[in-house]
Amino acid sequence: MTASDANAVALLRNARTIAVLGAHWDLERPAGYVPDYLFRNGYRVLPVNPCFVGQTWWSEPVRATLAELDQAVDIVNVFRKSSDIMAHCPDILAMLPRPGCVWLQLGIVQDELGPPLWAAVIALVQDRCTLADHLRHGLPKIVAHR
Repeated sequence: MTASDANAVALLRNARTIAVLGAHWDLERPAGYVPDYLFRNGYRVLPVNPCFVGQTWWSEPVRATLAELDQAVDIVNVFRKSSDIMAHCPDILAMLPRPGCVWLQLGIVQDELGPPLWAAVIALVQDRCTLADHLRHGLPKIVAHR
């Protein structure tokens, strides 16, 4: 069971820091323009992609793995193939403090991820776009995110 519409929107409304697993520099790709939109709307965006370590996007260094994050994350926003998701489960569960939510972007579904996340009290949102939900529900821009 994934988060309901109301719960997903509440998670996004209350979030301030979003780690983006599979982030990309190309703003024509969803993994680029979605986190860019979130950043421009006040969220702190922490990019995670081993192919681009050493670069800085959205005022943050690109990390290779979620395990390298040394700060609290409200949402782990995932841009990876459904078949690749379970390989990231150990890193997600090792995050301290744990994120409040793992959000699989539009078109990404991995039901096997639910039980280990729920056991760790982490919400799961699947097959939804953070940008679309932010716009559709008229969520306000965050004034101060740092």
